[in-house]
Amino acid sequence: MTRYALNLPFDLKREAEELASRQGISLNQFIMWSVSEKVAALRQQLDDPKFPGITYRRSASGWVTPVLRGSGLRVQTLAVDTQQGLTVKEIAAEYDDTVTEAARKGMSLESYDYYDYEVRGAHVAQYVQLIRNAKAAVAIPVIASVNCTYSHEWASFAKDIEAAGADGLELNMFFLPSDITRTSAEREKDYLQIVERVLKQVRIPVALKISSSFSTLAQMIDRLSKTGVSALVLFNRFYSIDFDIETMTVTGAGGLSSPAELAGPLRWVALMSRRIACDMAGSTGVHDGSGLIKMLLAGAKAVQAASAFYKGGAGTAGAMLRDLSSWMDRHGFKEIGDFRGKLSQADSINPGVYERVQYMKHYAG
Repeated sequence: MTRYALNLPFDLKREAEELASRQGISLNQFIMWSVSEKVAALRQQLDDPKFPGITYRRSASGWVTPVLRGSGLRVQTLAVDTQQGLTVKEIAAEYDDTVTEAARKGMSLESYDYYDYEVRGAHVAQYVQLIRNAKAAVAIPVIASVNCTYSHEWASFAKDIEAAGADGLELNMFFLPSDITRTSAEREKDYLQIVERVLKQVRIPVALKISSSFSTLAQMIDRLSKTGVSALVLFNRFYSIDFDIETMTVTGAGGLSSPAELAGPLRWVALMSRRIACDMAGSTGVHDGSGLIKMLLAGAKAVQAASAFYKGGAGTAGAMLRDLSSWMDRHGFKEIGDFRGKLSQADSINPGVYERVQYMKHYAG
């Protein structure tokens, strides 16, 4: 997005600030939208005098989008988001983030609208059909998972997934905390509000999959466990970048996990077990029966694996379960409940070992 200095007469600037404040948006947003609206109106001449509060924008594909005059916000976006409890200020802030991200990726605003309506809608339809097909094909519960970019999408996608027949829903939620202008409290509020909106929209059990990127992780886990979710999943694994030093370009760092990554979520499942208000599932780094058993010993009610299946195929599940059964026989356990949480901090005679973070030991004398 191009930056440049703009000189405005004092009275015009003051009036623009007042109008922007009434709409719950920043002066920068107001100016950007006003210019976009004027350019579109002159270029397309789509305004309808019957609806003076609405103007129209035509995308490169020919798609005509009604937007609120003086804001650039789509009428459909306002209708959907206000039904889900968002304020005009929240909608405006999110729209500004959307436009900025689209520009960063090299999209025009018109191209983004087309992507939002056409491409994303098609992807959702494909996923909904996948859920229906899975329900028809298997006798076990089908738990869907959704990951969204903006807060208004989570609740509407959740409703679609429930309508498709999913038995449960996982919200795979992670927002990279890279914005230095936002406080940790503001970012944490995003998670809490999205969960609240989703829970109001669906009746199926909802699990929340989070990362460890919180400034007070234990406290946030506790707060999220009291929102009404059925379970927390510790932790999700997000896309990482790498550098190609020969072409000097940014590349992906690889998508599959390794068994070494088990250590992080294992510690936190053990720390939080029997101390929060909902169940927990362990995720990331589980590649074999040993990893499965460790998560159960830490206190997990369920264990997730993905990379192991990409590497070893569907037979990996059977191998893990056979390892679990054999281990239980060796140790005299008849049910998982006989040993679940046995190595959690809450049941440990040496709880301090779970909180050790330094490699070096101090030797006195």
